[in-house]
Amino acid sequence: MAAFQIDRAPLLDGVPHGFFGSAGGAHQFGFGGPGDSEYVRALRAAAADAILPDGALAAPHQVHSPDVVHVTAAWDDAATGRPVADAVVTATRGVVLGIVTADCAPVLFADQHAGVIGASHAGWRGAVEGVLENTIAAMEALGASRHNIAAAIGPTIAQSSYEVNTPFRAHFGADAERFFSPAPEREGTPRWHFDLPGFIVARLASAGLGKIADIGRDTLSQVARYHSHRRSTQAGEANYGRQISMIALP
Repeated sequence: MAAFQIDRAPLLDGVPHGFFGSAGGAHQFGFGGPGDSEYVRALRAAAADAILPDGALAAPHQVHSPDVVHVTAAWDDAATGRPVADAVVTATRGVVLGIVTADCAPVLFADQHAGVIGASHAGWRGAVEGVLENTIAAMEALGASRHNIAAAIGPTIAQSSYEVNTPFRAHFGADAERFFSPAPEREGTPRWHFDLPGFIVARLASAGLGKIADIGRDTLSQVARYHSHRRSTQAGEANYGRQISMIALP
């Protein structure tokens, strides 16, 4: 097995966590992606162990929803049967929270004082529909404080790589115009570049968080390090890989 490529956020120092890359395409962490499901299961377990020795992975079946699961014990990490949600929170030690992504943003949360952590899968749809705010609220229900919650955004598609059309902008209100910049027209049709990480930072700040960081890794352009749904689609590939992001209580 190839060595793991792991990015870390200084903001989360003291909290076991990591944003895993593809190791040049050798690692594919999503059950919906290419490869045998048993290999994916073993790879995910090994990654969880790298974050927290003997930690048990709790990673949901993601559907671009705003839904959050409170984890009290890890479930069987299999291709089917996992809880359906796009965020997980816990105050239970020994559990490793996991989120898979392939251009959408993984966001890891921690209130070290309260001993509460969270992980969210925030694509544009989930961010608009409230997955970030719902994660924060679920952490508060476990004793966290917004004043103490730190949030780190992992590898995601950068604005310069995220070209969209005018109808896409209709999903956002006028207050989100600052997250769009003009891109070259295509056959006379206006195009735009959307700043997903910037939009997420703004949502987190509006929710009352003061400790926010973006590690600044672009999944589309950094071909050797990350999977990218958009890059795979542009290449006409039948499927695409996923990276995984994990966090645990020390």
